[in-house]
Amino acid sequence: MVVLSFQPVQLIPTSSLQRRRGASGGRSSTCATIRCGIAEPSGEPAPLGQKTKYNDGFFEKAFMTLFARKMEIYAPKAAADSNKKNKGWFDYDYESFVDVSKSVILGRNRLQQQQVVREVLLSMLPPGAPAQFRKLFPPTKWAAEFNAALTVPFFHWLVGPSEVVEVEIDGLKQRSGVHIKKCRYLENSGCVGMCVNMCKIPTQDFFTNEFGLPLTMIPNFEDMSCEMVYGQVPPPFEEDPVSKQPCYADICSIANPNSTMCPKLQA
Repeated sequence: MVVLSFQPVQLIPTSSLQRRRGASGGRSSTCATIRCGIAEPSGEPAPLGQKTKYNDGFFEKAFMTLFARKMEIYAPKAAADSNKKNKGWFDYDYESFVDVSKSVILGRNRLQQQQVVREVLLSMLPPGAPAQFRKLFPPTKWAAEFNAALTVPFFHWLVGPSEVVEVEIDGLKQRSGVHIKKCRYLENSGCVGMCVNMCKIPTQDFFTNEFGLPLTMIPNFEDMSCEMVYGQVPPPFEEDPVSKQPCYADICSIANPNSTMCPKLQA
């Protein structure tokens, strides 16, 4: 058994990044942003409390359809049959993708929800892919920075606009952080449990345990942003602040306003 130690991580303040961007003539040497087809006039995510508008193209809808179809296998039969009857390929949009996610969590506890995501991710990879990933990307600074750079364009359909940022892990600075400005999945689901069980924990576990490249995700439930830190070993769930996060009582359709923590975070 390989024992991984928890290392301290420090995100470089946004103000520092802005100063570096200004010093380089408007272009940042530490950040690269993908706007992700945002339809807002500002080109930025909508303020908290408002849903960001997107113009999804062929690439985005292809991924939405692929993930939704894969997850439908684990949805209640009635819901899955209804979706397949009414929707063809590329008829899925982001809302229908989130609806399938919601149907998957019904009747499943935290660990079962996370297992579904793991199975879905594995089903999209060719045999032996995790072992090949480990050979190509051993847990080095270069591998962490390379995967952070890939995350920005390839995850934009799922989480919205993001940028590579500099982080500090165990006293060493590296460009292996990804700042998600306002997570599209959290914004559309409005559910703490779905954020943690269908995204954060299974993604962390997949990279850390299947691919052998540590990843820690740090959602901010105040502004719906998130930090992804490649090269940072995630803490045990019980020691993670998200384990005690309450519901979004005003926006989550399955929230329990009387609970001090989201009921979907219980094992």
